[in-house]
Parts: sequence; structure tokens; C-alpha cells
Amino acid sequence: MTTVQSQAKVSNQLMTGQAYLESLNDGREIWFDGERVNNVVEHPAFRNAARSMARLYDALHDPELQDDLTIVDKFGSRTHRFFTPAYSADDLHGARKAIDIWQRINYGWMGRSPDYKAAFMAQLAEGHFFYDQFADNALNWYKKFSSQGLHLNHVLIDPPVNRAKSRAETRDIYLSLDKSDDKGMYVSGAKMVATGSALTHATFVGITGGVASVMEKNRDEDLALVFIVDMNAPGLKVISRPSYELKANSPFDAPLASRFDENDAVMVFENCFVPWENVLIYRDIDKVKQFQADSGFFNRYNLQAAVRLCIKLEFCIGLMVKGTEASGTNNFRGVQAAIGELIAMRDTIWAMTTAMVSDPEPSIGASVVPRLQTAAACRIYTTNAWTQVRNTFETVLAGAPSFTISSVRDMQVPELSHVIDTYYQGTNLEGRDRVKLFNLVWDALYSEFAGRHGLYERNYAGNKDQQRLVALRWATLRGDVGNYKGLVDQALGDYDTNGWIHEAWR
Repeated sequence: MTTVQSQAKVSNQLMTGQAYLESLNDGREIWFDGERVNNVVEHPAFRNAARSMARLYDALHDPELQDDLTIVDKFGSRTHRFFTPAYSADDLHGARKAIDIWQRINYGWMGRSPDYKAAFMAQLAEGHFFYDQFADNALNWYKKFSSQGLHLNHVLIDPPVNRAKSRAETRDIYLSLDKSDDKGMYVSGAKMVATGSALTHATFVGITGGVASVMEKNRDEDLALVFIVDMNAPGLKVISRPSYELKANSPFDAPLASRFDENDAVMVFENCFVPWENVLIYRDIDKVKQFQADSGFFNRYNLQAAVRLCIKLEFCIGLMVKGTEASGTNNFRGVQAAIGELIAMRDTIWAMTTAMVSDPEPSIGASVVPRLQTAAACRIYTTNAWTQVRNTFETVLAGAPSFTISSVRDMQVPELSHVIDTYYQGTNLEGRDRVKLFNLVWDALYSEFAGRHGLYERNYAGNKDQQRLVALRWATLRGDVGNYKGLVDQALGDYDTNGWIHEAWR
């Protein structure tokens, strides 16, 4: 029996969907379309996305799902299985199943659901000691996060302002320390891209590995900060991009954008107060260089991201099959080959998740995480996959998704009823049903909402070169590259200018 399973007293403080929605009405400063949002849960730019998140919380209390979705952690709190560390391959398999169940609720279309940041926060249970004088903060945040199932977002990226200069030369833009006192610290600057932040409880503020690697002692200490900030913290502004949900006239016209738009935002800190209990790293260059590699976040977030993408790919494969059936092209050899390639892509990614949960490596404390090299390979493959999916749709379905009506209102005009039924029909599909199907195809692959998803899938895991440099770096540090070179050296040792050295070939 594991430590996690041996607790006699069980506390269940996990939020319901309604409790989640109510928790977001906390006075946070969200700006949209020139106005401060009074109640994010009721605002038409965020309302349905909030309710999509709420469905995840309700699932935690579903008697038919609870055993697969939740577990009791070593502190006696019932939590989502990915919100607590894994201590064995079996635990990771259970966590993958819990991620899979949650992602199917929203068809894989919400990338920064609460289980995403659980990839980092869960490891605080075992790794809190890494944060030295702030170790108690880390452990307390784990307990608060896991017991309630909090929804955290994160911001790691500096605004793209004159990257030719060092961060120290751009202190008026990049997040840095203003001052501190006995209650906490005050910070100013901006961070991006805070995906879904308007609908979260708090923000994890950190530094990317690439930026941390070039930070220097006696210069960058005021920039060497890692902390968690509540969304209603004084001095914190969230400035959102345009809302695809708001632009969605009806679910018939925009069935995905109208409920799954995770509004990206810029977070602006203006002398923002962060109490000491929310601080993890303070003016420590060495720590900011180490914490990402030592946290297990990289290994774990790639598991969550890959499972989510598999669900999204399954959804798109279903769209492709139904779309080609509606067009009468589903039996064409080339069409079937294209669908087969999408299926193989999904199965490849799922196989990577199987490798990640079946062949873990030791991590902080007694925990285990997916093997680093597998996570790095999956990161590269998944961030390239979506471009291929979109290309396949554009090639195979061609112009079929643009053969539609202007809006659902056309359906409600008697004069157009016969026209739509006659001229918009598909193969064994009535005109209204064909339009409904291809509106879903359009929103998934061609709309402005879809364009944002293409950008997200390509870039959410970091820039292309850095992804590959990380794979090379870890393969080098862990001896893989040396082994690969050794294999070549062995082959070179088989012969010389006089011929074969080994008897086998003489």
C-alpha cells in the first residue's frame, strides 16, 4: 500500500463547478474592449469558457468518474490524480487516465485547463525543500492547490521589446523588484502570454530556462524572482486580446469558439504587492537557473499536453471522416491514405505517452516523472503535428468548408428553407445537417479561433530552436550522444587501411 493510499482520514475540499464560478468574482482587474470587467463569469467575452471549465470541476464529484479522476494524497486530501506527485509507473498510468477523462469533456480544445499547471504544482509536495527559506511556502501552496483543485495559469515570457538588449537594460518593461518590506515584495513590469488567466485563481510567475541561463550575478538579482500572485492582487492588471467567444453569434455558427476560447492576455504589474508567503525564489540567480530542470515540470507538462492533443486529434479525425463522407470522397484511395496518416499521428503521440508513464525516472523526493528524453522528443513532435493536420484538411476537404451559409439566421427564413435543403445537402445528409457539420469543421481548422489554435500548438512549448537545443543538451548530459558517437567509433574500429581488423570479415 502506498503512502497516498494509506490515509485513514480523507478531506474532500475540491470545488464544484458552481463554487469555481463563484470564486472568480473576487475583484480582479480584467480589462477588455476599453472597459474593466465587473464580473468575468457573466461577461459575454468569458462566460461560456468559464462554464466549460466548471464542467471539469463537476466531473470531480461524479460518482461514476471519481475513482478514475481522483486520489487521496499523502496529506489526506482527495485531489485530481495529476495534482499530486506520482510514486510509481502505476500512479502515472492513473494520472494519464485522469487527464484523458478531463480532456474529453472539452474535446481537447482547452490547452490550459487546471491540470496543465498541476504538472509543476504537484511536485512541490516532494520538492518544497529546494526553495530553502521559502520551503514552507512551496508546501503550503501545494496543499492549497491540490486540496481545492485550484486553477493556476503561468507567465514566463518577457514582452518582445528590443530583445537585442539584456533584461537588466529593460527594467522599465521586464518584471523586476521595486522594493520589499516585512510584509512582502513589490514588483513592476509585464509578462506574457497569460493564456486563460481571466478564469484562473492565481498566476505562477517565473523565468524561461533560456533567459535564466544568461542571467548574471551582481547584475540581475532584481529580476531573479519566482512567485505566485493571486489574480485579485493590488497592482495587477490583465489586458485581454479580442474574444472569439464574444464574436460567436450562435453555437450553430461557431460551436468551438463560443465555449472554448481561452482568452490570452498580457499581465501588467504596477508596484504589485506579493506577500512573502507567495514567494518561492527571491533575488537568487542560482535558483532561477536550476528550478525548472529540478522541478519535474518539463517531464510532466509534456505528458498532459500530449494526452490533450491526442483527444483533439481524435476529434479532428472524426471531423475528417464525416466531412469526406458528406462530400462522397471517403472511398477515394488518396483520401483514405490521408485519414490513415492522421490516425498514425494520433497513435504515435499516444505511444509516446505510454512510454512516458511506463518508463519513468526518479525525480525529487520519492516521486517519479516521465523520462526526460521521451518528454523532449514528444515536445518536438507535438508542436509540429498541428501544422500537418491543418495542411491535410486544406488539401483533402479543399473548398468544401467554404460551401456554407452566412449564419444560422438563413436557416430561419422560410424563403431559404427549400434552397438550403436542396442545394446544400451532402451525401446521405440533409442540407441543414451538412451546414452544421461543416460549420464545426470551419471553426476547428479555418476560423480566427482555429488560427489562434494553430499559433498556440506551434509555440506554447517554446521557440523551435530552443526545443531542439534542449533535446540535444539533455542527450549530451545524460550520455546518449556519447553512446551514439561510440557506436560510430566501434564501426570505425572494424577496419583500417590494411583491411578488416576483426576475423569475422577476413
